[in-house]
Amino acid sequence: ARSSPGGAARPPPVRAPRGGRGCVFPPGSCQGNSVERKIYIPLNKTAPCVRLLNATHQIGCQSSISGDTGVIHVVEKEEDLNWVLADGPHPPYMILLDGNLFNRRVMLQLKGTSRVSGLAVAIAKPSPPQGFSPGLKCPNDGFGVYSKDYGPQFAHCNKTVWNPVGSGLSYEDFDFPIFLLEDANETQVIKQCYQDHNIPRDGSGPEYPLCAMQLFSHMHAVTSTVTCMRRSSLQSTFSINPEVVCDPLLDYNVWSTLQPINSSGKVDAEKEVVIVATRIDSHSFFWNIAPGAESAVSSFVTHLAAAEALHKASDVHLLQRNIMFTFFQGETFDYIGSSRMVYDMEKDKFPLRLDNIHSFVELNQVALRNDSILWMHTDPVSRMNESVEVQVRKLLDILSNSSVGANVTLQEAGYSQPLPPSSFQRFLRARHIPGVVLTDHRTAFQNRYYQSMYDTPENIRMQYPEGLSPEETLEYVTDTAKSLAEVATVVARALYRLAGGANNTSAIQADPKTVSRMLYGFLIKMNNSWFQSIIKPDIKGILGDVPQHYVAVSSPVNTTYLVQYVLANLTGMVVNLTKEECLNPEKTPSSEKELYEYAWVQGSLEPNSTARVPYCVRSTVRLSKALSPAFELRQWGSTEYSTWTESRWKEIRARIFLVASKELEIITLVVGIAILIFSLLTTYFINAKADVLFSIPRDPGAVAY
Repeated sequence: ARSSPGGAARPPPVRAPRGGRGCVFPPGSCQGNSVERKIYIPLNKTAPCVRLLNATHQIGCQSSISGDTGVIHVVEKEEDLNWVLADGPHPPYMILLDGNLFNRRVMLQLKGTSRVSGLAVAIAKPSPPQGFSPGLKCPNDGFGVYSKDYGPQFAHCNKTVWNPVGSGLSYEDFDFPIFLLEDANETQVIKQCYQDHNIPRDGSGPEYPLCAMQLFSHMHAVTSTVTCMRRSSLQSTFSINPEVVCDPLLDYNVWSTLQPINSSGKVDAEKEVVIVATRIDSHSFFWNIAPGAESAVSSFVTHLAAAEALHKASDVHLLQRNIMFTFFQGETFDYIGSSRMVYDMEKDKFPLRLDNIHSFVELNQVALRNDSILWMHTDPVSRMNESVEVQVRKLLDILSNSSVGANVTLQEAGYSQPLPPSSFQRFLRARHIPGVVLTDHRTAFQNRYYQSMYDTPENIRMQYPEGLSPEETLEYVTDTAKSLAEVATVVARALYRLAGGANNTSAIQADPKTVSRMLYGFLIKMNNSWFQSIIKPDIKGILGDVPQHYVAVSSPVNTTYLVQYVLANLTGMVVNLTKEECLNPEKTPSSEKELYEYAWVQGSLEPNSTARVPYCVRSTVRLSKALSPAFELRQWGSTEYSTWTESRWKEIRARIFLVASKELEIITLVVGIAILIFSLLTTYFINAKADVLFSIPRDPGAVAY
């Protein structure tokens, strides 16, 4: 579990021993007599930049195989770079970079010099006011619906640049390691070491010993996904102990239906389904640092709240059309989850076919609305088809009418406006489906921290009164929660109408308290009492402290599990089954195993006790693969599907220490060699004269006859 940076106190300096390597230790950080622990301070709360690869190239960072070392220099303003790039007499340097300077202009300067061996980035507090997005200006470009053959005027964001603050920094390749310092106390220890040893004195360079840093993040994969997957495949074919060098980004999509369907069969061709969808993953420059408050969490929390509100309606089992709630994984990386679901539908590997889809509603970024306006985006190309236009117009009217009386105003983004980056685009590539994408932005994103470490609860204006306990914070209804609950209410009412519901929708209401709990759990602390109560006992280890929403390569990730069990909790039913019956529902005749999933969950703590009251939940929540079809088809150079992989590595770690001058190191080496030679010669002569030196003297009292 990762910890959020807190306030940093200045630690008292502890001087290194004279004449060799030592260290600056915070109090109590070194115990025992280990030589290594006396020399090095490990940096335990860091996040590395790692290497990712696709069909054509590699991005990210890596160190040399033995780690990279350099003298620390603190850069808090751009003028400080002159010492690193030109003036400093002790290259290469390890830079401790202020978070406000972590931008494309500075990074490209550092990329172009051999005087830099690595970088440690301190998080900016508060977040950079000008915004910071290391993502692309045109996210997922080339993998959406627009191309030279379909709406070429909209391809490559020609009409709208969605992420204007995007620097593309996450998509650069750096040949030195870059780490994020997550703990302000560790950052302060490094700065103290720098101040004690590395600050230039009287205009000249500092004297040895100098404070240095070593970063280890050597990556095994190189060049591209095509290269690394081929190498891994050859290893697997011909080696007894294959060494895999990269893994596809993969996980699971989460989906459920309002009315149960047979998961192992096929939905009847005439049965229509309304799909409501959102993404559940995010990304940043650093590995597994993906808070995604606005880019992912705001939308999937709203989606979950809408699902709960709909399931509470009394006549949902009578609706003419079914509703499918879908949560896609890996969408940040060229629509991994949605492209896989479309592929499975086309290949009859999913209960639904594309022909079953009546309409498509997607929730995108929705937390940063101006004047309570929610924008409705549609595809202008498919709307040129008259039948699609009629259905889209009906869809827009239903959405607009559903907002009457709510504190949400729905407006059309404009007929000439293309769709923003969205999962819906992957479905449009396969078939003209009437659909709408709901966002808080008409053109460019409102989110100034898209795909960055600063897309935090503060970015969506989540605020809590001071002095609340964790339990009180969990239950506290924030203004953000109220706002997202209003959006969820509108969406739920619209879905009810789209599914053929005719009754009054005023009773369909999302619960702000539920939204508050979800925001707290998915953005602030996963390990809370509510999440503990709704998951299975055997996966309670997934509940870390600070939530992250990176798709990764081991699955399911924490986010997927939690979305699955939150959705089951909000839309499922508690059934009176024993633990044995719940874990083996096929043995119970009335369980209808093909229609429902069963989960034996921990339950809440009993009052004044550490014991829990477990129970069985029946729901329609299921998982489906979110692995790009490119890997299923072994088309690693595909331009149709996502080809993102993550390199493997042996170790990721960082540490600081004091380094002696080269002269002293050479003298120490020469003296050591001289002592070794002298010891060998001494040993040789002693051994050669051993019979003289160690002979037993004759007993003077002995007499020979």
